[in-house]
Amino acid sequence: MRLYYASASPYVRKVNVVLQETGQMEEVERVTVMTTPLNPAEVLQAANPISKIPALERPDGPTLYDSRVICEFLNERAAASLYARGWESKILEATGDAISDAAVLMSYEKRMRPEEKVWDGWLGAQSAKILDVSAALTARWMSHLQGPLDIGQIAVGCALDYVDFRHPEVDWRSGNDQLAAWHAQFLEKPSMAATKPA
Repeated sequence: MRLYYASASPYVRKVNVVLQETGQMEEVERVTVMTTPLNPAEVLQAANPISKIPALERPDGPTLYDSRVICEFLNERAAASLYARGWESKILEATGDAISDAAVLMSYEKRMRPEEKVWDGWLGAQSAKILDVSAALTARWMSHLQGPLDIGQIAVGCALDYVDFRHPEVDWRSGNDQLAAWHAQFLEKPSMAATKPA
């Protein structure tokens, strides 16, 4: 199998953490690609019509794209238990991905637009989403986050670390002490340390 990736992506990191946790890291060749909405990577276009990362090329089927699809495939392939809590795991994964979505949109706004056209209102709206989701995690999801490892924890851990990496001005820890403590501990996992964005 071949994984098309960029190491800073929180979606790619989620896949890499799953590979680490399920013992499949050595079974996947990694190909670094640079792709943006304005300049899609040619190497991706033949296999992945949306030219987004991550994309997992398989010898026995079509290329998989979207981190949720790839992670569920890898979990099933390894007969792992990252989705053992069913819809609870999937809802928390979607919640973590919502943080990543907002943070990546902020990154594109800052990096893809000319400086004089950056929309501060858009950045503020995405920051507010990150803060709202962080508050919801504190209010609703702490017992799940502190339970056995699953895909929801991986998605949230990768997403919050991406916010710290790209947007340290977004203070998601304020008022969320339990979430901050959980995240600090989660980052100590070998799979998270091995996949730290650069």
